[in-house]
Amino acid sequence: MNCLPLTLLVAVMVLLTPKSRAAERYTPGEPVRGKFQDFAQPFLQKHCYDCHDAETQKGDLSLVNLGKVDETNASLWKSIWAQVTLQEMPPKQKSRVETVERLRFSDWIVGELQRVMKDKGGFNAHLDPKKGNFVAHHLLFGPLPAGIQLQPTASPARLWRVTPQEHITRLNELINTEPAYDPKKPGLRTHGDAVPVNHGGELKLYFGVDNILRWEGGTVAYATAVKSVPVVLSSARKSGLKNYPDFHSVNSAEATQILGKAEDILKFMAYGPLSLVGLPEQITADPKTYDQFKPKGDLRGLPTAIVYSPKVLRPLTPVVDLMKENESTDARLRASVDYLFEALTFRPPVAKESDNYVQIVKDAIAKVGHRDGAIMGLSSIFLDRDALFRPELVETGKPDRHGRVMLQDWELGLAVNHALSYLKPDATLRQAILAGRMRTREDVQREVTRMLNDDSIRKPRVLQFFRDYFDYDLAGYICKDTKALAATGVSTRGDAHFRAMFDAAASTDRLIEIILQEDKHVLKQLLTTQRVVATRTDETYFGTRLNKAEQAAAVAAKKQTDLAEMQKLEELKKEIAALEAKLKTETQNKATQKALDQKRKLLAAEEKQPEDRKPKRKRGGSNDEVAEADLDGLQTYARVGHRSFGTGSMKPERTLATAPAGQRLGLLTHPAWLVSQSDAMDNHAIHRGIWIRERLLGGGIPDVPITVDAQLPDEPHNTLRERMRVTREKYCWTCHQKMDPLGLPFEMYNHAGLFRTTELDKPVNTTGEIIDSGDPKLDGPVSNALEMIKKLANSERVEQVFVRHAFRFWMGRNETLNDAPVLQAAHRAYRASGGSMKALITSLLTSDAFLYRKVERAEPARASGG
Repeated sequence: MNCLPLTLLVAVMVLLTPKSRAAERYTPGEPVRGKFQDFAQPFLQKHCYDCHDAETQKGDLSLVNLGKVDETNASLWKSIWAQVTLQEMPPKQKSRVETVERLRFSDWIVGELQRVMKDKGGFNAHLDPKKGNFVAHHLLFGPLPAGIQLQPTASPARLWRVTPQEHITRLNELINTEPAYDPKKPGLRTHGDAVPVNHGGELKLYFGVDNILRWEGGTVAYATAVKSVPVVLSSARKSGLKNYPDFHSVNSAEATQILGKAEDILKFMAYGPLSLVGLPEQITADPKTYDQFKPKGDLRGLPTAIVYSPKVLRPLTPVVDLMKENESTDARLRASVDYLFEALTFRPPVAKESDNYVQIVKDAIAKVGHRDGAIMGLSSIFLDRDALFRPELVETGKPDRHGRVMLQDWELGLAVNHALSYLKPDATLRQAILAGRMRTREDVQREVTRMLNDDSIRKPRVLQFFRDYFDYDLAGYICKDTKALAATGVSTRGDAHFRAMFDAAASTDRLIEIILQEDKHVLKQLLTTQRVVATRTDETYFGTRLNKAEQAAAVAAKKQTDLAEMQKLEELKKEIAALEAKLKTETQNKATQKALDQKRKLLAAEEKQPEDRKPKRKRGGSNDEVAEADLDGLQTYARVGHRSFGTGSMKPERTLATAPAGQRLGLLTHPAWLVSQSDAMDNHAIHRGIWIRERLLGGGIPDVPITVDAQLPDEPHNTLRERMRVTREKYCWTCHQKMDPLGLPFEMYNHAGLFRTTELDKPVNTTGEIIDSGDPKLDGPVSNALEMIKKLANSERVEQVFVRHAFRFWMGRNETLNDAPVLQAAHRAYRASGGSMKALITSLLTSDAFLYRKVERAEPARASGG
């Protein structure tokens, strides 16, 4: 009779052992229960104490006395989470951790950190897009081990703040009329495109610049005098994916600024350039008539320095009708309220919203009068929740058996619209929403396909994905040391260099659009194309930095050429002198006169060569340090902003050319990307290596420990590779072996992006290696960046990692194991279509991860993890 209880006791003990826990079913997303003593400590004892007990303390770290998660040891537990999740700990040659056991332990740490840090700033590291790769790639695209049970995916219900680019483009619609799409000139700024940055890289909203006829002073005076306001909404992230809902909110300072900008915008909507001037005479078709009225003195940089055309070039809206009368009617008030509400929130107001805002405007008018009150009351709409956030709250839908609710009607329609556009839904999508035809997967497929196939519907969100993914638009914000920049061989300095980099970003935008238009093998094309979109300045940046011997040869050759030209001119002058002397004695010799006229014309032509025949020169003389690239080709255009710097504003004209063979291969060898991955003084091989590891190979890099002094020695006479010897120290090399050998092949370019064969008069070493990529076919040494890029561009794994980043961008969150079916379907769609970005986007936007939301229910209070 005593055998049965004994058997039950043994069974219970087995179930409670760590090994049996590893064999339990694992469902991603479900909380992992367990206390430190019976869950986490056995894991540490089994897998970690061999290296981190009181005696060994590898890396000066002992885990023996580590207790339950609390605020004092949270940073150490975070480090353990990263090492275990990335399969860095325990070492592969040590004890083997089963996949489910590792996943459960990782989730337990995250859960405990969230619980402990809830009231202390929270724990959100696992939600950061840079941590997206912490989910093992082979589990997302390969077979799952036994014991893992996926559940149907969904994204969390959320409020998604609009991006700075989207917000300023939305406001721009209220005051500027952008040109319609011209299929004959693709690339020019078009209605629906994002507002581009100006010549100095600032994102600003410009008032009335299309009406400007004249101004006093030069470029700086223009930039100071013209009315503009900077973007208000902030972005905490400067690189990588930036548009996650959890990243951004609107603080009180931003709200105050928005109200101030709203007043400026509403006044311009109502009165046009009249709201910008000090004198009404500044608005005239003939700028000369203003001369008799303008104030005396130096007007440069002042608003009174500008003369505006009286032509109505701004959008005419109900606000014009409301403000032109001294009194308001209910009809005009409501028309203005409803127009502004839809222009700012992208949906029409419901009756209650319309009534509330009409009453707010009426109350303001009653207090301060018609004109000021109307402006004050209408300004409040700019702070409506839906003018700054896009709700995905699924408050009216019915959950399915998995607790998911499908977006529908305006929430679904605006989600689709936001995925591609910065403008409010066009008439077709708006009507579909109102008619109840935005409620199914098929409805989404219909609208997404229509929008993607219509070039006149601009899709700035797609281009923003590539900016976030490649990070090629950061070069103009890298503050270069003047002396270090001069040493690269470029002739641009200071603002001229920054301007060249902002031009380069716009040119890269255009190249990406060309490849997207073709829509075949998009990623491979971006990585390997020989095409470049360039300005004249790019002939230097895409050129070759000459070594000392080449410079000497170039100088000698130039001297020889100049000498030959001088001798040619001298001979020509002698011939002319001889003919002139002959004519003095043979005044009627027509043949001699004709020969003389021909020689004189030839001399004049030689002395006044056309610009395209002159040797290309930098400011201050010829550039003997650089062999400039030949970037002749077809004309194209790049998107640039409104006139922001007078005659010095950015110009749209570009050339579609071919990069020098054997020197360039795809975007990663273009100066825009190379300079974006540099610092003030030199290349940044570590950043470049991290980029390759994370964006192409799908690997993860743990955060740098706060105890590490992550600086290279200051040794001006040593190359970057030589100074990076410190990263090969044992403590550092564990991580740096995964990034340094990937970044050093790009040493074939200097930190301004010029191709080179020497560094500090030494042959440049461009070798590197792909290590532990996850694909044995990729691993191995490479001789330079071009060889490495070719290998990567042909990799299926790299394609899959690209799909993962596209998922993050369009879903606004990191992928989980539950998203594996969505990612695999998206990759299949991309491959089956021959590398079509349209097919990839369509697959993602019709997936459950995009269509469904799940309301997070508050969990009951959990007991301490101890």
